Amino acid sequence: MQTYTASGAASALGRLGGHWGWLLGFGVMTAAAGLAALVWPGITLLETAILFGVQLIVAGIYRLVAAFASTDVTAATRVLLALLGILSLVVGLYAIRHVLLTIVALGLLLGIFWVANGVIELFTGISHRNMPGREWRLVMGTLSILAGVVLLAIPAISLVTLVVLVSIWLIVFGVMEISVALRIRSGRRSLAGHSDRMS
Repeated sequence: MQTYTASGAASALGRLGGHWGWLLGFGVMTAAAGLAALVWPGITLLETAILFGVQLIVAGIYRLVAAFASTDVTAATRVLLALLGILSLVVGLYAIRHVLLTIVALGLLLGIFWVANGVIELFTGISHRNMPGREWRLVMGTLSILAGVVLLAIPAISLVTLVVLVSIWLIVFGVMEISVALRIRSGRRSLAGHSDRMS
């Protein structure tokens, strides 16, 4: 009974994560978080930590679900996606729980996460040539590494600079996720139409 329940839960997570709408929602939320931080007048360190922390928590949940949902990836890639999800959750929860973090600490946490995220995106895109939206994954991985390196290279970053950099990255990343979701949707519709004509 326990085995059946566990496999059923994994199957449900897989169906959820494999749906393009889940990726679309994640992209919209990510872009909205970046836009909100960018236009928020007089945003404080407290508000910055909470906003970015919530986004990281959502990203962590998404990555964990994606680890179950990805049917065309290797076991090693699943493990990497799961580890990235856990890292995202830990960093997000830490940022929210310790809202009085210094700018340097918050920048370092985000920089480390972005570099790790970019490496895994690149690894996934390079090792799975038939993955939907593979080109976008490679671009996102490269940009994520560059954004992380920039944050790590500026230890004395100001709050304004941090908010601008992170906000722009979240907007770009969110738009790319939305594009990938729409491409997956279009590809599945084309495949379904082709199957109907063949039948």
